[in-house]
Amino acid sequence: MKRADEIQKPEGKLGVLIPGLGGAVSTTFLAGVEAVRNGLALPVGSLAQMGTVRLGKRFEYRIPRIRDLVPLADLGDLVFGGWDIFRENCFEAASQAKVLEKEHLEGVRPFLEKVSPWPAVFDREYVKNLSGPNVKSEKGHRRLVDALRQEIEAFRKENDLARCVMIWCGSTEAYLTPSEVHGSLTAFEEGLDRDDPAISPSMLYAYAALTSGVPYVNGAPNLTVDIPALEELAEKNGLPIAGKDLKTGQTLMKTILAPGLKARMLGLTGWYSTNLLGNRDGLVLDDKDSFKTKEESKLSALQTILQPEVYPELYEEFHHKVSINYYPPRGDQKEGWDCIDIFGWLGYPMQIRVDFLCRDSILAAPLVLDLVLFTDLALRAGMHGIQEWLSFYFKSPHCAPNLYAEHDLFIQLMKLKNTLRYLMGEEQITHLGLDYYYPL
Repeated sequence: MKRADEIQKPEGKLGVLIPGLGGAVSTTFLAGVEAVRNGLALPVGSLAQMGTVRLGKRFEYRIPRIRDLVPLADLGDLVFGGWDIFRENCFEAASQAKVLEKEHLEGVRPFLEKVSPWPAVFDREYVKNLSGPNVKSEKGHRRLVDALRQEIEAFRKENDLARCVMIWCGSTEAYLTPSEVHGSLTAFEEGLDRDDPAISPSMLYAYAALTSGVPYVNGAPNLTVDIPALEELAEKNGLPIAGKDLKTGQTLMKTILAPGLKARMLGLTGWYSTNLLGNRDGLVLDDKDSFKTKEESKLSALQTILQPEVYPELYEEFHHKVSINYYPPRGDQKEGWDCIDIFGWLGYPMQIRVDFLCRDSILAAPLVLDLVLFTDLALRAGMHGIQEWLSFYFKSPHCAPNLYAEHDLFIQLMKLKNTLRYLMGEEQITHLGLDYYYPL
């Protein structure tokens, strides 16, 4: 791992490769980046662009913006490409997604119209509620991977790119548990040769990226790079991987509220969560197999944050229920409703109600930007394999197999900022503070 002046400078153009280029998240991300580049908007929600990091002692008042502390790629150097099962260019796709108002889209229309998706790798067995005409004609895993690799290389050459990052913004795939073909790189490559059905489209994208020198970030709850085979490939090729499932909406609220309940030693008897969602993501999740994948991701946070095995009197038997309801009139304006039953002093019950009327893609777009920029930083800093320091952005953080994932948003943020401090040769911040009052 390189530090401070040893980190490769972010010179040249950075390619951003997106499976799911025509989706609501991707087109909102592209439109937003272009609006920021043209001075039409602020990058609200982006820690990398608007966040700060404290350095040194509090009386020093050294609080630079993150983008001024660490060498991040300039937004003007980002170049976009990707795949989708629908043929519409990104302006047409964004108009259909109806996340952004017409007046906002018109300001970036010429840019969005120039970005059109390449034919996608698609298997209806993994996403049952969608079908589209823009699908690759090649048959078999190996031929599909070769086609993806050729497109990655052509994208590099045509745009004179210095580096690339791939981030999955496609649909949630059907629930999949690890099997023998996922257990090692050798087994996985043998599975490619025999078209093993347990190798999903997202795994084909990840394999193509990692064998093309491109880091891979998983923005969905799919089983993808969190398998030994692709972890091994990332380590072998010296590439960062990160995931999974962008932390937006309801789970964001859980990872804010649950640490507060535990910090005050308040008990929990139940947490009921329901979602109304009407965009393409909602349609995909209306299938039970895709919903199972999302459900597992959304359920994991509370168990890890509250640690019922450590605090059985408070959290051993809490009931946790998650439902997602496809409701087309809502479009991308999702409603996440939570009923939280807690108890306090002497066991007296209390209740919390949260009704988060959010815009899913508006919350997700800045996360995509940060993950692209920070993953590129990791690449240039020689950080390979699992990037747990990016767990701040995910519902199901990818970590080493001998660890439990950290879900507490505030611990995740401290981990991220301390990583940046470490990379830049700055002192770690523990927030002890006793040295301000006592000789230590």
